[in-house]
Amino acid sequence: VQLVESGGGLVQPGGSLRLSCEASGFTFMRYLMSWYRQAPGKEREFVADINSAGEITDYADSVKGRFTISRDNAKKTVYLQMNSLKPEDTAVYYCKAQGILIFWGQGTQVTVSS
Repeated sequence: VQLVESGGGLVQPGGSLRLSCEASGFTFMRYLMSWYRQAPGKEREFVADINSAGEITDYADSVKGRFTISRDNAKKTVYLQMNSLKPEDTAVYYCKAQGILIFWGQGTQVTVSS
């Protein structure tokens, strides 16, 4: 089982990034997929999730209107489009798969700084 995140990096405030999480080793289309993040010295927090069919999404209040989660079940990939990024969005972003079992990715660093 693998969840491999990519797309992180350094971006200026107001900029955009698109994170990807490619899954393998389990039946991706049956799993709720989520993004979490963890800033230095803070606990890991929920960012967004999307149901197995890609029809229902939920977001943390702090990212509503700026971030969009989506998935492509054919590609076994979940995405997080992040717009209007703020310095407080700086964190390691993790992909999570939740179904019969729970799997986590290794994380990708997002740094928002001028």
